[in-house]
Amino acid sequence: MRNLKQLAFFICLSAYCTLSAQETKKAMTFDEMVSWKRITEQAISHDGKWVACKMEPWRGDASIFVYNAKGEMTASFLPAGHAEFSASSKYLLVTKKPELEKVEALKLKKTKETDMPSDELIIFNLPEKKETIDSLKSYKLSESADWIAYKRSSKSDTVLHVRALDGSKEISFSDVNEFGFARKSNVLYYSTDSTVCTYTPDKGSSLIFEGKGVFSQITFNETGSKIAFLHCPDKDSTNTLYSLYLAENNAPARLVADKKAAFLPAGWVISGNGNLRFSKNSERIFFGTAPAPLQKDTTRLDDNYPNVQIWKWDEEIQYTQQVYNKQKDLKKTYAAVYNINSNKLFQLADKKIPNLLTDDEGNATIALLSTNLPYATEQMWEGRSRYDIYTINLETGDRKQIKEAANTNMRLSPKGTYAYWYCVQDSSWYTYSMENGKEYRLTTPATFAAWDEDNDVPDYPSPHGLAGWTTDDRNILLYDRYDIWKFDPSAQVPAINLTVNGRKEQLSYRLIQLDKEQKFIDTKKPQLLLAFNEKTKGSGYYHVTLSAPAAPKTLLAGNFMLKTPVKAKNADAVIYTSETFEQYPDVRLSDLSFKKSVQLTHGGEQQEQLNWGTAELVSWISLDGVPLEGVVYKPADFDPAKKYPVIVNFYERNSETLYAYHMPEPHRSTIDYHFYTSNGYIIFNPDVRYVDGYPGESCFNCVMPGITSLIAKGYVNEKGIGAQGHSWGGYQVAYLATRTNLFSAIESGAPVVNMFSAYGGIRWGSGLNRSFQYEHGQSRIGGTLWNAPLQYMENSPLFTMDKVETPILIMHNDNDGHVPWYQGIEYFVALKRLQKPVWLLNYTGEIHWPMRLANRIDFQKRMFQFFQHYLNKQPMPQWMSEGIPAVDQEFKLGY
Repeated sequence: MRNLKQLAFFICLSAYCTLSAQETKKAMTFDEMVSWKRITEQAISHDGKWVACKMEPWRGDASIFVYNAKGEMTASFLPAGHAEFSASSKYLLVTKKPELEKVEALKLKKTKETDMPSDELIIFNLPEKKETIDSLKSYKLSESADWIAYKRSSKSDTVLHVRALDGSKEISFSDVNEFGFARKSNVLYYSTDSTVCTYTPDKGSSLIFEGKGVFSQITFNETGSKIAFLHCPDKDSTNTLYSLYLAENNAPARLVADKKAAFLPAGWVISGNGNLRFSKNSERIFFGTAPAPLQKDTTRLDDNYPNVQIWKWDEEIQYTQQVYNKQKDLKKTYAAVYNINSNKLFQLADKKIPNLLTDDEGNATIALLSTNLPYATEQMWEGRSRYDIYTINLETGDRKQIKEAANTNMRLSPKGTYAYWYCVQDSSWYTYSMENGKEYRLTTPATFAAWDEDNDVPDYPSPHGLAGWTTDDRNILLYDRYDIWKFDPSAQVPAINLTVNGRKEQLSYRLIQLDKEQKFIDTKKPQLLLAFNEKTKGSGYYHVTLSAPAAPKTLLAGNFMLKTPVKAKNADAVIYTSETFEQYPDVRLSDLSFKKSVQLTHGGEQQEQLNWGTAELVSWISLDGVPLEGVVYKPADFDPAKKYPVIVNFYERNSETLYAYHMPEPHRSTIDYHFYTSNGYIIFNPDVRYVDGYPGESCFNCVMPGITSLIAKGYVNEKGIGAQGHSWGGYQVAYLATRTNLFSAIESGAPVVNMFSAYGGIRWGSGLNRSFQYEHGQSRIGGTLWNAPLQYMENSPLFTMDKVETPILIMHNDNDGHVPWYQGIEYFVALKRLQKPVWLLNYTGEIHWPMRLANRIDFQKRMFQFFQHYLNKQPMPQWMSEGIPAVDQEFKLGY
C-alpha cells in the first residue's frame, strides 16, 4: 500500500513538473529571432574523421566548431569566418574575424579603413595544436598538398609567404600581385609588375616571363606542367594590346598570339575579359577575343553631346535590356581556341553566333555553337527563346548548321559524343550523334512521361530532367516524375525503368552525386538516391545499382526532410541533416549505410525554452471540385477549446514542405512561422491549383474553402483572420480582399493590382518587358491585352477596390526590379482615394524585397504590430496612428 502511495505521489509530481515546464515556455522575441544561430557552412575532412560546422546568427559573430568521429566537440573558434581542411586531413584552416561589436564601435568613431582590424588565419593541427597568422589579407590552400600561400594586410601587403603547414619550410617573395596553386599539384604561380614565376618546394622558383605591364588570367593546367596568361605592356591600353603566352614544364613562356594574329577578324583583339582555360588533356587553350572597343573623342566636350536614348521597334534586343546589360556587354568576349600540338588558332564564336559549348573537359574535337539573336525579340512575349545551332570542329574551325529555330538550346554528353535536348512542343527527348550526324528521338508522350504533370501555367510543361550519363556516354539516364530510366542514345534498344516502383509507391527518386568531379554514373557501383514521398511528404535515402531494373533499397526514410549529404573525398563517411518543423536540422555524421549516425551540432537547444510549434497536413475540396492539401502550423501549447488568430500565408503549392524546419529569420518578404506560432498564432498555408485565364478566381476557389474547413473545427477566431503574401502571393491576397470581407487585416508585398499597366511594364532587374509573364508565365492569363481584355480586367484587384473592407499594409520598394513599384502606388492611391485604411512601407533604394538586415527587422516588427492590432486587439502603434512625417524619418521609428 505504501508503495502504491509513493507511486501515485511521483506520478502527480511528474505531471506537475510537466505542466510547469510547459508554463515556463515563453514566446519568441525579435531579439531571439535575430540572434538565431543557423548552420551556414559544413565541411568534412578527406579521411572522414573530422567535421567543421559554422553556426551563424543573423546579426552577431559566427562560431566554427570542430568535431571528431565520435561526435565530440574538440575545438571552437569565435568570431570566425571560413574553415577548410587540408589535403592530408591533418590540418584545419580557420579565418578569424574581428568582433562585430568592436568593428561597429570603430565605425562610429569614423576610423579609417586602413586602421580597421584585420582577419587572422589559424592553422589548426588536428586535434589540438594551433598557430595564428595575424593581419591576414588573403590566402590560398593547395588542394593536393599541405601547403599554403598568403599575404598580410600591412604596409608590406605585397609580400607573398609560402610555407608548408607543418612549418618545416617557408619562403617569401616581394612585390607580388597575383598567386595561385595548380589543382592537382603544389606548383604555385605568382606575378609581379614585371614577371611571372612558378615555385615548387623541391625545385624552387622559375622565371617564366619578364616584361613590364599588366598580367591577366594566369591559368595552370590541372597538374601545373603548363601555364598560360595574357600580357599587356602598356597599363593604359589593356583593352587593346593583350597577347597570349604559354609556358611548359617551367621553361620560358612563348608568344602564342597577339593583336596581329592572322586568325583574328579585322579590328578584333585578344580580350582581358575572357575565360582562359585549358582542356582537361592540356592539348587546348580556350580564350576570349572581341572587337577593339570604341575610343571616346577626347576633343569633344560632354556638354556638347546629347544624352538621348533611341528605342527601335524591331531591334533584336530591347533597349531597356541593352541598358541593363551594358556593362556586361562592354566586357563581352567570343571564344577562340589554340591547339597546342598543331600550333593552330581558330576563332570559334562571333557576334552573329556568340555561344560556344564544349564537352565537360574540352577534350572532344566537335563542339556546339548557338545563337538566339534572330529570335530575341519574341522572347519578350514568349518567355523562352529559339536557337540556331551549329557544330564546329575545334581542330579545323569548320562549322555545320544542324538545327534552325530549335525551341531549346542543346547540351553535350560528358565526352561530347552526343548533343541532347528536350523539345517542349512534343514533350520528347532527342539526341544528335557527333560521329554520324544523325538525330534520334528517344521518347514520345505515349512511351515516356517526361514532362511536369502538375504544370498549370499557359505554356509547354518543362521536363523532369537528366540524371546523367553512364560510362563513355553509353547510356543517358532520364527522370520522369518518379523513376530513373535508361535510354540508348542511338535509340536502338528499348528504354528500361531502372528504379521500378517509384510511380507505384509515389516515390520520386533522384540521384545524389556524392563526387562532384565524377562525370559518369558507374552502373556497377551502388548509387545513393534521395526520394520524396508524395503521400506522406517525408523523404528518404535509398541505394540501387543502376545496371538492371530493381526496386531501390531503403537506407533511411521517414516523416522528416532530408537533403543532399556531403561525402568525405577518401572515405565512406557523410554528413547530413534531418529536419521537421519541430526538429532543428542538426548535422549528423554517418557511413553510407545510415544505420548508425552521430549527432554533431546541437542547434535545437535554442528552442528548448520557447513555446514552439507543430505542423499538420490537412485536406479539403476546392469550390470547383479539386482535391487540395495544405499545412496548418499550431502553437506547441495548442488547446482545441480555445480560439486562435490565424494568418493565411501562401504562394502556389507548399504542402511538400510539411517537414521543413523553417529557420527563424527576419525574413525579407514573409512572416516567420516559428515566431508567430510561438506568439500564439495559427498559420495556414494552402496549395493553389490554377486554371488558365483565371488566376485570381483559382486562388479564391482553393483558399476560401480551406479557411472555412479550419473554422469548422472550432479553434479559429473568426474576427482574427489575416492574410499575408509577397509578389505573386501579394497579388493573390490583394485579389482576395476584393472578393471577401473574411479577413481582418492583410499584408500585401510587391503586388500587381493592375494587370493592364503591369503588362506593359518593364522588369527593371533584367530589362525585359513583362508581356511573357501574362501570356505564358506565372500570371497565367494566357493571352495578350487585346485578345483577352476581360481576363486582364477580371483578375486586376484595382477595378473592384471599392469593395475592399479590410485594412491593408503594402510593402513595395522603389527599386523593385521584378514588379514595378508603381503597382504599389496604384494600390495605395486607390485605397486612399476611397478612404480605406491603408499603409505603404517603402524601403528606399531596396529591390523586390528589403536586403539590409536593419530593414528586414523593421519590416518584421511593423508587420507583427499591424497584425497584433487587428487580429489580437493590441494598441495601434504610433507609425500607424500618426504616421512618421518625412522630416522625422531619420529620428523616429514610431514602434
